Amino acid sequence: MTKLSKWHVLIGGFIAYIFDAMEIVLLSVALPVIRGDLGLGINEVGLLVTATLIGMGFSSITIGWYADNFGRRSAMLASLIIFGALTSVLSFVHDFYLFLFIRFLSGVGLGGLWSTVSAYVAESWPEKQRSRATSFVISAFPIGAIVAAVTAKFFLPDWRTLFLFSGLAVILPIFYVYFFVAESQIWKIQKQVNSATKGQVLVSEIFAPELRRSTLLGTLAASFALLGYWGSSTWLPTYLVQERGLSLALMATFIAVLNVGNFLGLNFFGYVADRFGKRITVAISLLLTAGMLPIYLFASNEQSLLWLGPIYAFFIAFAGLFGSLFSQIYPTRVRTLGAGFCFNAGRGLAAFGPVLLSGIASHYSLAAGLMVCASFFVVSAIFVMMLPRTDATKDASDHTDGSIGKADYQPLNRI
Repeated sequence: MTKLSKWHVLIGGFIAYIFDAMEIVLLSVALPVIRGDLGLGINEVGLLVTATLIGMGFSSITIGWYADNFGRRSAMLASLIIFGALTSVLSFVHDFYLFLFIRFLSGVGLGGLWSTVSAYVAESWPEKQRSRATSFVISAFPIGAIVAAVTAKFFLPDWRTLFLFSGLAVILPIFYVYFFVAESQIWKIQKQVNSATKGQVLVSEIFAPELRRSTLLGTLAASFALLGYWGSSTWLPTYLVQERGLSLALMATFIAVLNVGNFLGLNFFGYVADRFGKRITVAISLLLTAGMLPIYLFASNEQSLLWLGPIYAFFIAFAGLFGSLFSQIYPTRVRTLGAGFCFNAGRGLAAFGPVLLSGIASHYSLAAGLMVCASFFVVSAIFVMMLPRTDATKDASDHTDGSIGKADYQPLNRI
């Protein structure tokens, strides 16, 4: 792959992930208006969020499988088309159950983009820059969240036009990927090997003896990390308003500041991971997040909340680092499927995080529920450190028979 090609992958992935994040966040931003328009109860509102996350979980065995069999580029385009088109379709929906079903399908595209882009970047950038490149792409998420907030402010309370416009706007990353992003050369080589020997990739391959432990540990690590993340991010705005007494306008400012801190943290920790190793950096990110959350929750005043918020968000870099870490533990043949399964299965399980926290909050307080999230980050760090030290990036050239063997998993000092 040429130097220009890898930059096209980076830029295309960054732009695409901005829109991915935008479509995810839009639902949360527009929920109060959608709830009133469709006459939804609090449980039905929760189901909309859950359906999205379950759809993301399902993407691991759909888009991930497609990417490993038919290419990273086509899977990336398919993901964009799916969530872009379905977001626009939602603007015409008046029935709750149809809305729920379409949002589930949209989640498949939204989740599929993460795993595809993570594998794409891993195969396009050299090892010494891989974590930085992956984290940079994932750092588009807070940018997308800010874009969603600004766009919503312009359109709301007309949520239907908001969804129509946002869905149609996905044509921008589709255009860039279609005309400028080339297919992964590493995937092409592996595809030729597969065609001559083993045929299509099967989902069961990520549970083969050589990969089973990595798949289970990776899924557990992502599940606990994302349980903590989605639980805290869902209820933190409510906590700031209800238990800390912030106005809605001030709360929105605090959330924007959090996203700025997260953007900076993702890129900083990406550099650290390339310098000192992926596993240890992911674990440090999780432990620092766990330690900073209670400090933030019990800050004494609004001034402290404002300054501590971006520091807390700065440490939430593990989502970007998971991309390079999980891509590293799988060979090219099942890279998107394996990495996507770990992360997006975790997303699916994380759908129950907000529900769990609401139960804790109803019996104790939101602060108590958010403290539970801190413990989830610690458990995730433990599972991360149990992942094998592996280098699964050389298989396309090392295995001419297309096999997945133990030789792919040799210890490295910095992974």
